[in-house]
Amino acid sequence: MQFTAAVFDLDGTLIESNTVWEKIDRQILDKRNIKYSYDSLIKLTAMSFEDALLLMHELGVTDTDEVIMNEFFELAVYEYRNNIFIKENVKEYLTYLREDGIKTALCTASPKRLYEPVLRNNHIYSLFDAFTTTDEIGKSKDYPDVYLSASSKLGVLPSECVVFEDTLKGIVSAKNAGMKTVAVYDKYSSGDTITLRSLADRFIFSFSEMM
Repeated sequence: MQFTAAVFDLDGTLIESNTVWEKIDRQILDKRNIKYSYDSLIKLTAMSFEDALLLMHELGVTDTDEVIMNEFFELAVYEYRNNIFIKENVKEYLTYLREDGIKTALCTASPKRLYEPVLRNNHIYSLFDAFTTTDEIGKSKDYPDVYLSASSKLGVLPSECVVFEDTLKGIVSAKNAGMKTVAVYDKYSSGDTITLRSLADRFIFSFSEMM
């Protein structure tokens, strides 16, 4: 696979954060005495913030989106600053790319107050050349815009980029942006593994497979 730039999703791709989001989702639902199945909780954990809000309302949460989002981030900030670690061989692969002259960008739905501390704590912040978020773009990862913004910031054509994502939504949108794709296994997206394998240019369980 030939590329001159690599664009990385954060949650579930570079960092083991979905267990934290499962914990947070559970806390929010339990606090309101909402009944839910484990399957619903797993789906909720792997969703974007926008989709998670919709499902929480379907499950019976009556608070406004603003109240829920504030609660999300109040609980998440501490975890991202202290308790979340990168996946196996992430630092080694990012270093490998840097030494090979490959530009890198982070492309995430998590705001700076979450992504910056977790990247700094795991000593990989300096290995990125650019950062872009869905908040900054004003569109979710249902659309290719955030990936196109990343390639623009790196000064390369979309066709020169490879995108690493753990979710089906991310892979589809990255392909719609005209980029190569690598699906990264995460247990919270494992229900889509067969589809991810068929759509992505490559499927990996560990970044060691890329070196």
